[in-house]
Amino acid sequence: MNKSMMTGLVAGAVIATAGGAIAGYKLMNDGPDYAQVTHVEPIMKTVKTPREDCQDVPVSQTAPTRDPHRITGTAIGAVVGAVVGSQIGSGSGRDIARVGGAAAGGYAGNRIQKRTQENNTVTTTEHRCQTVYDSHKERVGYDVTYRLKDATHTVRMDHDPGERIPVKDGELVLAER
Repeated sequence: MNKSMMTGLVAGAVIATAGGAIAGYKLMNDGPDYAQVTHVEPIMKTVKTPREDCQDVPVSQTAPTRDPHRITGTAIGAVVGAVVGSQIGSGSGRDIARVGGAAAGGYAGNRIQKRTQENNTVTTTEHRCQTVYDSHKERVGYDVTYRLKDATHTVRMDHDPGERIPVKDGELVLAER
C-alpha cells in the first residue's frame, strides 16, 4: 500500500466517524425547535388611582340674630294687643280686654318674629373636597396556550410570543427575543 492510499483510508475513516457522530447527535436531539402557539390571552388588572375632587358649594343657614329670645316681637305685639284691647268694651271689661289683648298680641308678636328670623337666611360658599378613584386597565402578562409534541400546555409570559416559542433541549425558551 502506498502512502496516498493510506492517507485516503485514514481521512475517509475520520470523515465517516465524524459524520456518524453528527448524525447520531441529530438523532438523539430529535426534539422540535419551536412550540406552536395556539392561543394568547392578555391578563388585565384594574388599577385605581385616588385623586381629590373639590367644589365650591353654596350653603344656606339661618342668619345670626341679635334677639334669639324674640323679646322685641313679644313686646311690640303686647303693646299693639293692649291698644287694640282697650278699644273693646268699657269699664272693667275694657281692662280685661286690654290684658287679654296684650297677652294675645305678645304671643302673636313672638311667633311673627320667630318666622321672620327662620326665613332670614345667609348663603355662603364652602370649599368641599372628597376622594374619588379613577380606574383603568393595565396588561400584566399573557396566558399562552401552546402545542409541543402532540400535547397542549399553558404558560404565563410577560410578553406576547407571537406564533411560536423557541424550544432548546426540550424546554421552552421564555426570555423575550
